[in-house]
Amino acid sequence: MPKSLRAFAIGASVNFGFVIIEAVFGFLSGSLSLLADAGHNLSDVLGLLLAWAAAWLSTRPPTAKRTFGFGRSSILAALANAIILLLGTGGIIVEAVSRLSDPQPVETGIVMIVALIGIGVNFGTALLFMADRKSDLNVRGAFVHLVADAAVSLGVVIAAAVIAFTGWLWLDPLVSLAIAAAIILGTWGLFRDSVDMAMDAVPAGIDRADVEAYLSKRPGVTEVHDLHIWALSTTENALTAHLVRPGAALDDAFLAETCAGLKEKFQIGHAAIQVEAGELPCALAPAHVV
Repeated sequence: MPKSLRAFAIGASVNFGFVIIEAVFGFLSGSLSLLADAGHNLSDVLGLLLAWAAAWLSTRPPTAKRTFGFGRSSILAALANAIILLLGTGGIIVEAVSRLSDPQPVETGIVMIVALIGIGVNFGTALLFMADRKSDLNVRGAFVHLVADAAVSLGVVIAAAVIAFTGWLWLDPLVSLAIAAAIILGTWGLFRDSVDMAMDAVPAGIDRADVEAYLSKRPGVTEVHDLHIWALSTTENALTAHLVRPGAALDDAFLAETCAGLKEKFQIGHAAIQVEAGELPCALAPAHVV
């Protein structure tokens, strides 16, 4: 089993077990913040399962119908992961607001013990995804989910400790609101990047102008048009372009060197390049034409 698939399997299994424990003790202790953490962890499990399925699909070969394979499922999983996280956080906010006007008693001892376990579970699982989080948006989604859960658990511990010493029951829903705000802020970047990838935007970290400049400087090239750069998956990028080379013959070495340069300089591994002599106008040359 590939490393990422193993990480998803471990993460989903461990977190699901903890969700059950946390929900039971959250109900017994009367703590909204602990129940909110359990709900958030449940969304985390769903997100991990979704990301796990997408990571597995990404390893499947192309088919006659899906000629690019199933790599795009990892983009959809990252987007769904962000949406699940935002929706789950919205539920926390609604319940916390209602509890502010009617604080409930909290068994602080139970809350602190369970939340401390939660910090270890979530942070420990997050470490499984740390190495690949910058190169794979799907893995980054799982990592953000788990770190957010660890932060939630830490907030729950702090709130329970303060309530135990002061008796301020309103602090439980207030901390839930603060945690929800932090999660939204941390998730927004994942949501934005996922939407960009789903809409075929130029992937983050690739400057279109730099790619065009590189292609323009290739031997014999006088014009670059119909340049498109997009993500095939959360780890693979693609490019199509028309290069005008007046008088140039068919040159496999030129194409091979150009594609190798795109991969080395811009991490674009799938490039389809059309070479034109420029004797006839290209219908796709205008910048506004797709």
